[in-house]
Amino acid sequence: MAAEPTERAHVIADEAEALAVAAELADAFRAGAARRDTERALPRAELDRLSASGLLAVSVPRAYGGAEASARTLAEIFRLLAAGDPSLAQIPQSHFVYVNVLRRQGTDRQREFFFGEVLAGRRFGNAQSEKGTKHVQDIRTRLVPVPGGSYLLTGEKHYSTGALFADWIPVLARLGATPDAPLHVAYVRRDAPGVTVVDDWDGMGQRTTASGTVRLAEVAVGADQVVPHHLTFEGPQLHGAVAQLLHAAIDAGIASGALAEAAEFVRTKSRPWAEAVGEGYGTAAEDPLLIQRFGELGLLVRASDALLVAAATAVDAANAELTDDSAAEASIAVAAAKAHAANAAVETGSALFEVAGTRAALDSLNLHRYWRDARTHTLHDPVRWKVQHIGRYVLSGTRPPRHGLL
Repeated sequence: MAAEPTERAHVIADEAEALAVAAELADAFRAGAARRDTERALPRAELDRLSASGLLAVSVPRAYGGAEASARTLAEIFRLLAAGDPSLAQIPQSHFVYVNVLRRQGTDRQREFFFGEVLAGRRFGNAQSEKGTKHVQDIRTRLVPVPGGSYLLTGEKHYSTGALFADWIPVLARLGATPDAPLHVAYVRRDAPGVTVVDDWDGMGQRTTASGTVRLAEVAVGADQVVPHHLTFEGPQLHGAVAQLLHAAIDAGIASGALAEAAEFVRTKSRPWAEAVGEGYGTAAEDPLLIQRFGELGLLVRASDALLVAAATAVDAANAELTDDSAAEASIAVAAAKAHAANAAVETGSALFEVAGTRAALDSLNLHRYWRDARTHTLHDPVRWKVQHIGRYVLSGTRPPRHGLL
């Protein structure tokens, strides 16, 4: 088991405190975001501060000592953090997803132990995606039973956001040799023998997420570290909706951060266009054409924020009374929020240069990080398929499929 932390994390009492802590941390993380991105300085100190704040434990159920925060609160936490530093905000996304897996499929003993780890400030990473397979759900990492009831875990994972900074790495694997063997999640210690985490992420955006490679060479895994994830999808579920809601919140946060940066730049650094001066407008912020464009961008960002709230509300409603219909409504609401926020993040990150002018393109200012982060993060799941599912639901009432991508 993991060693005891030298200092235990603060335990957040309620959702109001969680949001206040998130806002404070977002402001603090914003100050160094551009430098960290430029230097690819991994945010270890910032993540330690995030852990110590107790924010990573807010979704732990009350029965186990947590605040049991709503989806609406979680979405706003991620939106705030992403507006400050999108890379840093993405790192704990999988942490909350795999806390949610334990809530759904963990035994009482597993919940007692792992929720205790989370409350103490421990972080979950992830090891899900694989390269060279037929599609994203073609998982070839294997759990092999060994005498005594434990397992050996072997495989290689890529885009493993959070693994480098984790105490525990949840690994998606199949228990059995066949391609359709049931999916399980193995919660593996970051420093377990046979686990190698490689910092080889070189994406143009989200530079400091360290979303690199995890290699697993016959890692010994106890039965009490394995959760039957396949059972999640045998009935109505919110696994995918919660995971995608947090991605949508990150995109909405990027859009919000880019718009705020653009407005500050125009107010304080931009010169008015000569023709605007000729018509009596003394500053760039008085230019009616710029005002119009900021209005359009403001509408885009506000719509993303509103759809995010609507989606989170639908997830909370479904969580209170989970049925096929409520789960479908939540998934469709989240798909709508994700599709809109993805477009808003990319457009706002690009429009920053349109409204701020030539000086904004200076590499030393690193304002392009918003567009790079948006363009990189929005590739996570194809929006075109989300729109397809929305269309089928609207036109014929077809529920979306049960998987972790909606």
